Amino acid sequence: MAASPRPCVCDLHLERCDASCNRKMLATTFYMACLHLTNRPCLVVGAGPVGLEKIEGLLACDAAVTVVAPEAIAEVADLAAEGTITWHRRTYEPSDLEGAFMVIAATSTTELNVGIFRDAEARHMLVNVVDVPPLCNFILPAIVRTGPIAIAISTSGASPALAKRLKREIAEQFGAPHARLAEILNELRGWAKDTFPTYEQRRDFFESIVNGEPDPIALLRAGDEAGVRDLITRHQAHAEAA
Repeated sequence: MAASPRPCVCDLHLERCDASCNRKMLATTFYMACLHLTNRPCLVVGAGPVGLEKIEGLLACDAAVTVVAPEAIAEVADLAAEGTITWHRRTYEPSDLEGAFMVIAATSTTELNVGIFRDAEARHMLVNVVDVPPLCNFILPAIVRTGPIAIAISTSGASPALAKRLKREIAEQFGAPHARLAEILNELRGWAKDTFPTYEQRRDFFESIVNGEPDPIALLRAGDEAGVRDLITRHQAHAEAA
């Protein structure tokens, strides 16, 4: 039995989807940003496995998550029962968008996804329809997180599988030593602002540590945090003498 043709949901308005809009996505230059979501109201429409993945990503950033779905898998229902999220057990309504900072549509219903996208766009909201790049005004990259370090990997929607491979390889290369160095250098920010009057001077100071010899990452990999702190002390003494 032949599969039914996919409907076109992008601005090309084709009689049937031929995925040509994906080529346009590859030519799009995205403005990369990190969103501060703590206590911001975020809506997820859909409460299946994909919805759960998006819910967990938002909760990791301390967002205030509301879910709208007639049914939910056990893990989502448990989050609602314990009060971690708010679950409205019904179908989506455009009024659900009121007051939300962003919305993620994680449903398998094309008509519903298109409606959510159009409703959100009309309100100038951030909206992402999972796995439908043309129905997104922001995309969700694969993320490698270690302490304060977050590395985002995007293929502009071309290949989530490749993004996962890149995530795995990057996680193997960059880890705990880099995160620890970030924490140590953060301790110096107040001193640097008091010592150096310009951004350029502060930048040069930190780069001289990060890119200098001995390599602080190599020291931390060897368990020599004292060596890193000695290195920083020498750089501070040189800066103050200058």
